Amino acid sequence: MEQREHRRGAVGAAAVTFDAVGVPIITLTGEIDVSNVDSLRATIEPAVETAPERVVFDLAGLDFMDSSGIALLLQAATRAGAVHLRQPSAIVRRIIEITGLSEVLQVDA
Repeated sequence: MEQREHRRGAVGAAAVTFDAVGVPIITLTGEIDVSNVDSLRATIEPAVETAPERVVFDLAGLDFMDSSGIALLLQAATRAGAVHLRQPSAIVRRIIEITGLSEVLQVDA
């Protein structure tokens, strides 16, 4: 009998905090792909659906994202006045640049 490795899906997390003036700071960690994007979206949507002037995504702990992660960031951009991406890893920064997201989203160092 053929054995196949069962993939449980990516492990990722989202946490929402607010800075002193009420700007949502959304920290994404681990990996984002189609297997977990819906649960992460459910965590961040309440902070983004109020159409804040600015949203900051802290990506320092994000190791990987596929097109689902890109869609998540773009959805936030359609609701918020500005989206800032803070400290993306080298691989995530490269994904952002290749897809042209750096033209839509502000990438902070």
